[in-house]
Amino acid sequence: MGSCEGREWNGKKYRRYMNISIFGLGYVGCVGAACFASMGHRVIGVDVSQNKVDLINSGRPTIIECDIEELCRAGHESGLLRATTSAEEGVAQSDISFIAVGTPSSPEGHLNLEYIYAVAREIGRALRNSDRFHTIAIRSTVMPGTNARVGEIIEEESGKRRNVDFTVVSNPEFLREGTSVHDFLNPPLTLVGCDCDRAREVMTELYGSLPCELVLTEIGVAEIMKYVNNTYHALKIVFGNEVGNICKALGIDSHKVMDVFCRDRQLNISPYYFKPGFAYGGSCLPKDSRAFVTLARDHYVDVPVISHIARSNELQKERAVKLISGFGKQHIAVLGLSFKAGTDDLRCSPIVEVVETLTGKGFDVKIYDRNVKVSELTGTNRDFIMSKIPHLHHLVSDNLEEVVNDADVIVVTNKEQEFADVPKRYPGKVIVDLVRCWDEIDYAGHYEGISWAGVNRNEAAQNAPVECERCHTDF
Repeated sequence: MGSCEGREWNGKKYRRYMNISIFGLGYVGCVGAACFASMGHRVIGVDVSQNKVDLINSGRPTIIECDIEELCRAGHESGLLRATTSAEEGVAQSDISFIAVGTPSSPEGHLNLEYIYAVAREIGRALRNSDRFHTIAIRSTVMPGTNARVGEIIEEESGKRRNVDFTVVSNPEFLREGTSVHDFLNPPLTLVGCDCDRAREVMTELYGSLPCELVLTEIGVAEIMKYVNNTYHALKIVFGNEVGNICKALGIDSHKVMDVFCRDRQLNISPYYFKPGFAYGGSCLPKDSRAFVTLARDHYVDVPVISHIARSNELQKERAVKLISGFGKQHIAVLGLSFKAGTDDLRCSPIVEVVETLTGKGFDVKIYDRNVKVSELTGTNRDFIMSKIPHLHHLVSDNLEEVVNDADVIVVTNKEQEFADVPKRYPGKVIVDLVRCWDEIDYAGHYEGISWAGVNRNEAAQNAPVECERCHTDF
């Protein structure tokens, strides 16, 4: 088998077409098979159901979906689309095998991955006598770690080596029923997780003609994205419904409200606020979200999602305390006290509550914030601090060297520019990063992000044990 140059299909030219097998001819598999054939690729579907195989081989789809009948008929008539029940034939006639079988939920909410692993075993057995490099792409929705297990199964069954004789990539689908053909051919992006340069080349060639960005990323990122996407879509629906229920109780047109909401593309519908990190604070978000919940309660409207936003925010503060205290180090330097960089606003600053908790547990905490002058605090700023940390003037300094040199743990709370070279200036300490100050560093010490990992490239320092000074029962 091989790839041919310069094929033209539906009036479009592609540099080459590929030979593709798709295991599973249900919803995802049928759409993928028909669409790949429409792009000029030669596709062979593989399924245990003889009925589905017969449908494809007669030019008919296995599902009901807009535009799918025309694509299946065209693929059949051109000779680019056919099907078989033989896994060995499917692998032998292709360079890329897509796994698109079902992953049903268990009663407990876990995914049943047995169909995935069964196909992996079939592909592995089919590769035993192959002398060509083969790419396996997992299209089904799977949990993180599935890619690695599929690779292990194929190695066991084939006697081949991953990323030498074959590779496994994660290529999740983001199709909506009713518009799946359009979504396949006009996606917002195409996502491929891989750990093999050869696979990157193959997948780039395969999807190069689609009118979208091809995102090549780590396997784990690709595996979890479907869950993140769909959970967020579910959250949007519930949030919209809860807003609507409050609006109805007040006699307000909720569709007009959400129409205005969606017109803000700078904050509301944008990447802003979508970076994992520390808890929110300031004068507006805590006050207004609390007032909105109270408004709903006053009108006897139950809003479980909106009402639990504050609790989730509190849990992130608790997570920060547990992370910082968990190293068992007595002396802690907090870099930044205001709720975000470039301000002296301490109102509802989440780090204030963290400091309050740590000092209450007996930790020696010193704070650096050049924007906060304790002696000049007035009004609500002063009232908030006096209620939380009345002895703040003993903790805050405007001397960064003094604060950090005496500390074992450095807690970075905002992205002030002067904190950028902290890892270089203060090696050998523990850095707890609450705001993702660094995407990647080479730090001669232990680095810990509150909601991320894998930032420190200095593996020896990162993995070295941190010696505790305090008994864990203290916190």
